Amino acid sequence: MRAQVIDGKAIGAKMRAEIAIEAGQLAEAGWQPHLVSVSVGDEAASELYVRNQQKSAESAGVTFEARSYPSETSLEQLIGIVQGLNADPRVNGIIIQRPLPDHIPVKVLQKAVHPLKDVEGMHPASIGNIVYNDLALGPCTAVAAVEILKTLPLPMEGLNVTVIGHSEIVGKPIAFLMMGLGATVTVCHHMTRSVPMHSRAADAVFVAVGKAGLVTGDMLKPGAAVIDIGINRVDGKTVGDVDFDSCSDVAGWITPVPGGVGPVTVATLMKNAVLATRMQMDHYRKAFAKTDE
Repeated sequence: MRAQVIDGKAIGAKMRAEIAIEAGQLAEAGWQPHLVSVSVGDEAASELYVRNQQKSAESAGVTFEARSYPSETSLEQLIGIVQGLNADPRVNGIIIQRPLPDHIPVKVLQKAVHPLKDVEGMHPASIGNIVYNDLALGPCTAVAAVEILKTLPLPMEGLNVTVIGHSEIVGKPIAFLMMGLGATVTVCHHMTRSVPMHSRAADAVFVAVGKAGLVTGDMLKPGAAVIDIGINRVDGKTVGDVDFDSCSDVAGWITPVPGGVGPVTVATLMKNAVLATRMQMDHYRKAFAKTDE
């Protein structure tokens, strides 16, 4: 039997429906969730992402505002813009669109976003909290990949998991998130001597490298879950890091690319927007309560 294809679009739609209810409750309390997207330079490169985020936000009851700045905008100017958004109580989340011009270091700009408004989960504080099993605003792609695995009939406790790829915002957070759920995790990277040795022993394999066809069916344990996070362009088509056909013959479950992790990542962004709004509402209410004492 071929693997069951995991429908990321359906998972994302279910999440957005749930998010819309909470967003509506916040709006009634005077806290309409509001996201601001910041693009710099080549708008065409991020236009699709911005459009998809806007559509997802609308369906989740989240207000979305796209702001675009010229490529010659300096780092100091952008930090000032972000600090202004941090100070604006009407703005609940800030998205830094990539790619950025070469003179703008993405990590520096991401650090300028206040942790309470870091809906992408990219701030060092947001990622660091995962180490303590304190998931507040986690990195969207990593959280989405783990949420997909949690929809499957697999016990997380004691699950053998292999993560292929160890980036700061995807591979490493996935490893810590899965350990927090009780899984036994192996992380493979470009210096791992034998990736297949580890992947064949895994009940679930996450792949986030950016290399088309990296994982093939002979690298999998029969019945394993395969979560493909890679995005590559090959012959005009978008494909993942997994050789879909050969892996489908071996795996029990597999995510397609596109239509797998992507829609759930965008839904997770909206979930973070609502969570950030609630956290800010609580923050301001506590602050006002102290001033009244």
